[in-house]
Amino acid sequence: MTTNNKQRTTLFLNHEIAKHAKAQAILEDITLTSLVEKALIRYLPDETKIKKPFIREAVDR
Repeated sequence: MTTNNKQRTTLFLNHEIAKHAKAQAILEDITLTSLVEKALIRYLPDETKIKKPFIREAVDR
């Protein structure tokens, strides 16, 4: 197994959700990692833009 572009992440999931996800991965003959990646790819937008809030600078008078 290659883990070239992978990052180890710890998630705290509801036990029943984790159990359901593991069972689904087994049914699809894929890893839990692949199942979670597929779900995130479907859920997330193609691009995420984070806008910085506009902060008005103080003007000396």
